[in-house]
Amino acid sequence: MTLYVLRRLPSLALVLLVSSILIFAVLRLVPGDPAESLAGADATPEAVEAIRRELGLDRPWAAQYLAWLGAMPTFDLGRSYLIGGTIDSLVADALGNTLLLATSALLLAVLTALVLGTLWAGTRRAWLDHLLTGVNTLAIGVPTFVMGVALILLFGVIVPVLPSGGVPREGLLANPSITFQYLLMPAVCLALPVGAVLTRYVAESLRTELAQPYVVTALAAGVSRWRVLLRHALRNVLPTSLTVLGLQTGALLGGAVLVEFTFSWPGLGLLFERAITGRDYPVVQVLLMLSVAVFAVLQLLTDVAHAALDPRVRLGGSR
Repeated sequence: MTLYVLRRLPSLALVLLVSSILIFAVLRLVPGDPAESLAGADATPEAVEAIRRELGLDRPWAAQYLAWLGAMPTFDLGRSYLIGGTIDSLVADALGNTLLLATSALLLAVLTALVLGTLWAGTRRAWLDHLLTGVNTLAIGVPTFVMGVALILLFGVIVPVLPSGGVPREGLLANPSITFQYLLMPAVCLALPVGAVLTRYVAESLRTELAQPYVVTALAAGVSRWRVLLRHALRNVLPTSLTVLGLQTGALLGGAVLVEFTFSWPGLGLLFERAITGRDYPVVQVLLMLSVAVFAVLQLLTDVAHAALDPRVRLGGSR
């Protein structure tokens, strides 16, 4: 397993290097001058040039890129142009909030997929099959921001049982019960499309597995359908389901941007929106690089988990 991971590291490093070059170059090609935005509309050319020198924007692109790349291992990412404060502190504060939201949503999605996917595959009742099909289609088809607004109107306005947005004034760690109330709606909104995709995949995979000869033999021998489904079929679909989970985790993190904006959740998504609106390029490029790194590491962890559950993956990779 260790050799399998080591063989994947060079490709991971190459992806990160190429991504850093593309991110840095694309942001420099975006119209607009951060120095002019920071100086204001009435600033003199001399004042704008002074700000440009202070920010290091007067140096060649190659020198700026190498300085940025060299600062990454030390997490000395510089200062924000417009938001204010050091970038590492801004990202650290927002990252904790996003991780709490994303982890909660991912747990909800996985539990939903395991319970409803298994129920969907094992049921023989037409009404339940139609109900699960309709709910699953609705969860996949409705955009995240529409679902977020609908949840706010329903549970924050019409039946005001939950806060419609924001975070507790005392902080997320002060009172877990209050934090849960603020977290529930955005977590459900973020989990719905991912959970729906996972549920459908698990259900279809289990239906395919139930048609295998060993299942037919077990059923003919009198073994309970649910016993075979839970103890054998479900275990056999887990490796491929993990791969889908890894891909959907990336989609979940991407959807967090809209969810955080909709519910005013102070995470990376809200920070990203503020940085783009204010043309705060240092913050934007760090957040983009962090996104690529997270997706790449998630893909690596997914492959490792898949290889751990399915020895054929390790054997195929060692040839």
